[in-house]
Amino acid sequence: MRELALVLDFGGQYKELIAGAVRNLSVYSEIKPGNTPVSEIKKLNPVGIILTGGPNSVYSRDALKCDPGIFELGIPVLGICYGMQLMCRMLGGEVSPGDSGEYGRVKVTPSGKSKLLGNISGFFYALMSHRDIAARLPEGFNITAATADCTAACENNTKKLYGVQFHPETKHTSGGREIIKNFLYDICGASGDYKIDNYMESQIENIRQTVGNRKILLALSGGVDSSVCAALLSKAAPGQVTCIFVDHGFMRLNEGDEIERIFANRKLNFIRVNAQSRFLAKLKGVREPEQKRKIIGGEFIRVFEEEAGKLGNIKLLAQGTIYPDIVESGGEYGAVIKSHHNVGGLPENLDFDGLVEPLSGLFKDEVRVLGKKLGLPKYLVNRQPFPGPGLAVRIMGSVTKRKLDILRKADAIVRGELDGARNKPDQYFAVLTNTRTVGIKGDGRTYDPVIAIRAVTTDDFMTCGCAPLPHKILSRISSRITGEISSVSRVVYDITPKPPAPVEWE
Repeated sequence: MRELALVLDFGGQYKELIAGAVRNLSVYSEIKPGNTPVSEIKKLNPVGIILTGGPNSVYSRDALKCDPGIFELGIPVLGICYGMQLMCRMLGGEVSPGDSGEYGRVKVTPSGKSKLLGNISGFFYALMSHRDIAARLPEGFNITAATADCTAACENNTKKLYGVQFHPETKHTSGGREIIKNFLYDICGASGDYKIDNYMESQIENIRQTVGNRKILLALSGGVDSSVCAALLSKAAPGQVTCIFVDHGFMRLNEGDEIERIFANRKLNFIRVNAQSRFLAKLKGVREPEQKRKIIGGEFIRVFEEEAGKLGNIKLLAQGTIYPDIVESGGEYGAVIKSHHNVGGLPENLDFDGLVEPLSGLFKDEVRVLGKKLGLPKYLVNRQPFPGPGLAVRIMGSVTKRKLDILRKADAIVRGELDGARNKPDQYFAVLTNTRTVGIKGDGRTYDPVIAIRAVTTDDFMTCGCAPLPHKILSRISSRITGEISSVSRVVYDITPKPPAPVEWE
């Protein structure tokens, strides 16, 4: 049985980053509710426990708490932000409001030897996000780092209890990865026995054992998760998988053809349903984004249901659910096949006996690694996030074939120019606004729509900043769009961070 680092969640936005950072260091991790009882934790037998951050104050009446017994198990515990404050308060220390909060990158100065901080000797910058502080540490704890306003790190080596006020799981903390590595290997004694190859082999065996000779149906969107799911299923159960790709007509340039080409040589039955005209007819005159999403989602279900009905007796449904989907819905990681599962929007009357979710134990970056190992092309597994309704929600206002054609060309230019950029943004695309402006082309006056460029930098997609694209690149993109697309005369660049503006416009 592989080693486990248990992440207890208290509502912090970075819980998945923590668990992902642990896995990237070759130690398997799972996220459980913060109040998981000690009896269950003993059964899991973790090598270490990490307490996450949280949005509340540990001294508030309804503050989330952990089972106090975890501090007596002898298992190393690392508290991060709220987790550190919770540990301090539950063990007899004092947590109180600070004079001023600390947010963003803050200078941290180590003080004395620290098993957790390891070889860090000089000051470093770490991501802080707190107002409360550990005003008094519990008996047996020492301060191992501080900022100008708070205790930044503390530890009780005798009881193997450690705390940091900052967030080592983010890229904004210098040396954060090394701190987590110190905890896992130097303190918990982990051997690093988790490898994605082992996950792939175990899932292939699980699929073969549970599926047997039965056939499987997968709704293939062409996104990373469903594509990797299809590749894994076809390897585990060749000839038993049918993929239905509902082409709603809102994909990026040539994307539908690329998806069909990729899966044409796999040992599966690939069905492409060309439903562009049908979806466009349903969206005629619709301008409100949420209504667009509901119409597209509902029509997808109807098309999928119609096609599934033509296939006869297929009793297993596959889905590219990944671990964050399970965590965010409040569920738990389960077996490869779950019976009577509510499949995110797909109709229950399709009468399936079970659900196959072979990726439900993986984070997104692990899914990408698995996809490469399964032989999927890099441009597919590294594909940027793309909304389910596709370009329909990157067109402001009503959706028409003409607008789709304009946006596809503009988006292809933006991606083509930025794909090879030296400092490539994390996500970038074009938006067709519903604003029209006067332009001049040749000797004539034009009155055409405006294209907006969106390019952001982020490490978690929970927050993001505007990518500082060089003017030279922006000018080249603008020149190409206005020169190659006759019905566009103006290009603008969206410089708004998140918050307040989400990555997508709709």
